[in-house]
Amino acid sequence: MFIHVTLIPHSKNEEPKTKPTQHSVKELRSIGIKPDLIVGRSTISLDDDVREKIALFCDVPTKAVFSNPDLDDIYYLPMSLEKESLDEYVMEKLNLLDRALPLSNRDTTWFESVTAPTHDKVNIALIGKYGLEDAYISVYEALKHAGLSDGIEVNTFWIHSETLDDGDISSLSKIKPNGIVIPGGFGSRGTPGKINAIRYARETGIPYLGLCLGFQLAVVEYAQNILSLKDSHSSEIHPETPHPVIDLLPDQHDVDELGGTMRLGELETHIDKNSLAHSLYGSNHCLERHRHRYEVNPNYIDALEEAGLKFTGRSGPRMEILEIPEHPYFFGTQFHPEFTSRPTHPSPPFSGLIKAAFEHSSSNKKDSKISE
Repeated sequence: MFIHVTLIPHSKNEEPKTKPTQHSVKELRSIGIKPDLIVGRSTISLDDDVREKIALFCDVPTKAVFSNPDLDDIYYLPMSLEKESLDEYVMEKLNLLDRALPLSNRDTTWFESVTAPTHDKVNIALIGKYGLEDAYISVYEALKHAGLSDGIEVNTFWIHSETLDDGDISSLSKIKPNGIVIPGGFGSRGTPGKINAIRYARETGIPYLGLCLGFQLAVVEYAQNILSLKDSHSSEIHPETPHPVIDLLPDQHDVDELGGTMRLGELETHIDKNSLAHSLYGSNHCLERHRHRYEVNPNYIDALEEAGLKFTGRSGPRMEILEIPEHPYFFGTQFHPEFTSRPTHPSPPFSGLIKAAFEHSSSNKKDSKISE
């Protein structure tokens, strides 16, 4: 069954234009594809006249034309399409109606979690260097999922890491973040700003979550400012550093081709029992997805842990999770927990961050009232 999702633009006077759809269907037919069902993507819902026109010129039944309008949240889309009976139409065309599950028997908990009202808010600063914010869409969604479970609206503010490179954190502090996230990335551009943001979070007690590169740079920041190894860094970013606290994975030294040769996929991490990580995952292990070439240099682990940075998750000889026990919430993962987050199953590290951010927000409000 071919389902064709097509743009239905509207003119300034809100008149829908179906010509683009007619042309796209013609192009599909020219390569041997005949759409069985058309979904019209538009700013507003399609009325009956527009559906009939599309059906007439695209040779599909009127009931096979469905509307996909702009919504307040993408998670409302399945409910919107269900109201139009798109699922029933598909099941009927595929002769699967006898397997259809009655609406009353369906698990609607994820619908309920998405539509549940929020009663609190937190501000999260996402520090990144890629100008296209969609580069971090999985992180944005994971933050949203974490807020849904506790009825907390998460306001995520993207801060360009290069604006923090010179140590001026005004662009960060002015939004008064209740939490800071540094996601994954590659290359040296913007890393000084990320390190400055990490130091700001560590020294001020603002909840912090570092993902992949954010995990590695947390190690770098700690080595530079707590171990006083000022020239320490990641050998990916500064190959000539005398203190490569982050270094290339041993099995990557002979790799010439980049791309899919990284440490990839779902791997198991063993978690220390008496740790924040254990309380978040509720288990002594977790399975999360990876995408990296560099790791914490084993030669510096003892010194880092003696200074207060604890590695509470490990995969064989590799460090996977870090935390600072004395900090309200300072947590980093070498893996990417955002990839497995879902609306009804938020990622544990993200849930922990949002809970800690809410506590940070609440304490700030109390301090503000006391000062008044």
